[in-house]
Amino acid sequence: MSIALRKGVVVRRAVQRCLATHAPVEKDCTSITPPYGKLQGKLELVREILNHRPLTLAEKILYSHLVDPVKSLAGRGKVRGEAYLQLNPQRVAMQDASAHLQFMSAGLPRCAVPTSIHCDHLIQAADGAASDLERSIISNQEVFDFLESAARKYGIEFWKPDSHTPNAGGLGLLAIGVGGADAVDAMTGTPWELKAPQLWLDDRYTSDWETRRLDYSKGHNSVLDREAHRSGWHWSHPGILRSRVFIPNLAPVGDTFPGLYDVDEHYFKDLQLSRIWELKGPVARAADEAASRGYLSADEGCEYDEVIEINLSKLEPMINGPFTPDLATPLSKFGTFVQEQGWKDEVTACLIGSCTNSSYEDMTRVAEIAEQAKAAGLKTRVPFLCTPGSEQIRATMERDGVTTSLQDCRRYGFGECLRSMYRSDAKGKENAILTSFNRNFKSRNDGNRYTMNFLASPTIVTAMAFSGKLSFDPTTDSITLPNGKPFKFSSPKGQDLPSNGFTLGNHSYYPSPMPKPEPETEVIVKKASQRLELLEPFPSHFGPHNPRGLELPALKVLMRVRGKCTTDHISAAGPWLKYKGHLTNISENTLITAVNDEGGETNVAFDHDHGVTETACDTIPTIAKRFKSRNQPWALIADENYGEGSAREHAALQPRFYGCAMIVARSFARIHETNLKKQGVLPLWFADAADYSRVGSGDTVETVSVAALLGGDPNAAIKLRVLKRSGEVIEMPVKHTMSADQVNWFRAGSALNYIRSLT
Repeated sequence: MSIALRKGVVVRRAVQRCLATHAPVEKDCTSITPPYGKLQGKLELVREILNHRPLTLAEKILYSHLVDPVKSLAGRGKVRGEAYLQLNPQRVAMQDASAHLQFMSAGLPRCAVPTSIHCDHLIQAADGAASDLERSIISNQEVFDFLESAARKYGIEFWKPDSHTPNAGGLGLLAIGVGGADAVDAMTGTPWELKAPQLWLDDRYTSDWETRRLDYSKGHNSVLDREAHRSGWHWSHPGILRSRVFIPNLAPVGDTFPGLYDVDEHYFKDLQLSRIWELKGPVARAADEAASRGYLSADEGCEYDEVIEINLSKLEPMINGPFTPDLATPLSKFGTFVQEQGWKDEVTACLIGSCTNSSYEDMTRVAEIAEQAKAAGLKTRVPFLCTPGSEQIRATMERDGVTTSLQDCRRYGFGECLRSMYRSDAKGKENAILTSFNRNFKSRNDGNRYTMNFLASPTIVTAMAFSGKLSFDPTTDSITLPNGKPFKFSSPKGQDLPSNGFTLGNHSYYPSPMPKPEPETEVIVKKASQRLELLEPFPSHFGPHNPRGLELPALKVLMRVRGKCTTDHISAAGPWLKYKGHLTNISENTLITAVNDEGGETNVAFDHDHGVTETACDTIPTIAKRFKSRNQPWALIADENYGEGSAREHAALQPRFYGCAMIVARSFARIHETNLKKQGVLPLWFADAADYSRVGSGDTVETVSVAALLGGDPNAAIKLRVLKRSGEVIEMPVKHTMSADQVNWFRAGSALNYIRSLT
């Protein structure tokens, strides 16, 4: 979204530069200085419309980017959680080919806003940074060639293979993870639509062993249990900029709206040492002036929908998982939890870093743990991998000797920010790993669905690498040394920022800012490529082929999905990531880790209309392809918070590619619901959650009153008429969250189809 585009990322600049972690060698501040004068002028109009009520920082940033404040805000009693905002984002950051491919189909010669592409998530850890990076460039050459050539053609900044970063929230920016089609809105100058979030204030205090981030998982989980979905966060607590980046990236995992921190002295200190910020430069002067006029801080007396105070010093370290980041267990109880589950008390690998937990402070703290172990004569008992989130952090660690401390651990690897690693020894085997990453869904790390990934802070993960046991609690337990004496780690101390500032590292990673389009450039896509495929427009559900007019055609239910179904369940990661640019190939993984509620099996679907040469059940992609070959549109029934997790747009593209027209769920994750709408899939909510169990595979579903919605009635009472395989007919009410623009997308077959119709 990280920003992840988490496929594409729409960025609302509050203060500083683009999302990338590094500063360009030659600075051109044009694209990184927000137009504060224009934004503040629009904010004055917003204040008039809202009767001069005090505004939060998030509201100031959002509302000052409105296309038409009067249209979005005037005459409304409640804005938060109710109004749809049409916004003009200032920047887009992408990390794969999906947004690029969709933008190309729009037929425009250049992007309407500064845009960058980051070659991310294409590095697999195996041997170490140098060899892993070289292998990645060779194995992904055609993808890099496509991204680089498309960037040249359309004037997009091209960042060579390294890392993306979720630093935005820590930088005082609003950076919102979206799908590629949403990114295309901003890239084409089309107003981008967002439902105004509710706003929560999280006021926190400091902690000790665990630093300031993973402790927060406890409070975060309690909020998720109270259904804080679709809310925005404003965090306020001590801490340097780079120690803040984990939590803004954690929030979207639970489908809360991205958040941001205050702009304060920690912000300025970090940016100056990063050489991102020149104290007397144009960006600094513009920010100082905007701050003096109150734009970069919340108004006194502003109200939040809820205020949460968490004293981190009273929360012990947590370990989250397996298979979900929202299952938190206190460290002191984790050993018992492992025993109760019958898991082997063994860790097979430990990984620290990633884009969210690799600040200089993090790395110096874990280096101290390594030095403690070295002094005691200890070596790690399992493979230990460090993946700095940026070239800048890596280079600074190397310069300051932090890398040397970690290399002395034995069985140590050093790589780029990544999601996956190569592990031939664990293939198909149940095993447990510990990481300080932000997500841990099945198959995400090594392609093995039996790998249990537990999340903890970098300090906890590093200490546990020396014990090799899941039950080890470094805050209380000791390790027996070869001489028989016990050894216990001391609480680690780190250095918040490097005394000599950050070093830029390899300059070849940095692109030129605001490159000019080179329209004569040929975008490189090989005809026989298995990695890249130009996208064909999805057809509309409506027209002569549909005898039901403006109602959806009769739909067959493919399956009823049981329980948690994240975007990783819908479109698996691991080895499948190499097909992100090839919709036909990546669709072969559609829902392969989802559980069928009718039988409880994984990756099993039923074909009640199968032919004599076809099986009655098969894999989910196989049955979906059968439906597509019969021109049979279908529906999916889903449980709570369907599509949570990463903003992976393929989780919407793939079902649509196979013919899915509607998904009915007890509830949806925010980003995924929007992604479905963008691709022409109708997301509906059960009015009565119990109706989820009344619809099964092979049932035929017809919509009632969708025609009224398409005819302009936003309050249309939509129902589903379900013809059971038994012959019984039942009706059930459902709810929708479609705005007027989203209805236009649905009618056209996709948002891109609608955009093309306007040009």
